[in-house]
Amino acid sequence: MSDRSPLAISVLDTMPVWEGLPASASLHNGLELAAAVERLGYRRYWVAEHHNTPSVASSSPAVLIGQLAARTSTLRVGSGGVMLPNHPPLVVAEQFATLASFFPGRIDLGIGRAPGTDGLTATALRRSTSPLSAQEFPQQLKELEHYLDGGRHPRTGGEIRVTPEVQDPPPVWLLGSSPSSAAFAGSRGLPFAFAHHLAPHASAEALRAYRESFTPSDHLAEPYAVVSAMVIAAESDEEAHFQAAPLRLAIVDGMADPFIRFTPPEHAARRTYAPVERELLHRLLDGQLIGGPETVRDGLARLVERTGADEVMGLTQVYDHGARVRSYEILADAVAALG
Repeated sequence: MSDRSPLAISVLDTMPVWEGLPASASLHNGLELAAAVERLGYRRYWVAEHHNTPSVASSSPAVLIGQLAARTSTLRVGSGGVMLPNHPPLVVAEQFATLASFFPGRIDLGIGRAPGTDGLTATALRRSTSPLSAQEFPQQLKELEHYLDGGRHPRTGGEIRVTPEVQDPPPVWLLGSSPSSAAFAGSRGLPFAFAHHLAPHASAEALRAYRESFTPSDHLAEPYAVVSAMVIAAESDEEAHFQAAPLRLAIVDGMADPFIRFTPPEHAARRTYAPVERELLHRLLDGQLIGGPETVRDGLARLVERTGADEVMGLTQVYDHGARVRSYEILADAVAALG
């Protein structure tokens, strides 16, 4: 990697909620984790927006970002992401302008195109029964960018201005899990975060589409891509796969019951899987970073080689908080080993 900038590492957090523990424990663990990874030299800490999903506690990214930023000093803190179809662009702009006023130079605004929830919940969030339309998103994004840049409403030209006024607006990122979303981000000259943890089969194609379509903008002169991956690193491959047992169970059972919570590993490890379930887990998890230090280091090198990622964002969902912190320590060591 001597011919490129050093690889940056960051955290994606959904604040996972565990069976038998209150959701508040997940929120407080997230605050402790942010402080720990800051000491390890991580660049960003992003939280994802989910609704009507009891297994995650990250329903309010703007609130969480304020808490996380207040307890850290060097991390960039942001959304991975805010699901823009759920919110009026003006509200999002006001929330993140307020955060940027409190924490100048440390806030990121990652935007997603999907609702991040079921149709009924999306309707409740939007207060509208009209169906979501993919054609609306470019206009929503343009409106959001205009507000953050201090411009007028792009459709009416009316005097709607974001307050508080912010001198250094947070950068807007586009999130996605497909080549089409990557190409859209490139065409808009935006930094892009690809959800490898959701679509590992599409990573290389998506990052290639992003770079091929990239057009320099006022905000970004050259393409910049983050790849988010599942990271469950432990002292050995065997221990890592034990810690990953709840994730495997959640992937399979969550398809039938979206209201389950994560199960502790000693219970989840007892589960056996049918061939079709094993195939699903193979497709989703074999390209992730799960294993001991050497396995994670080798997997990281392959991921960066395939995607050309400028930054890797690890999503670690394990039951024991100490094991979770240790997983991020091992990832930091793996990045250092790449040089």
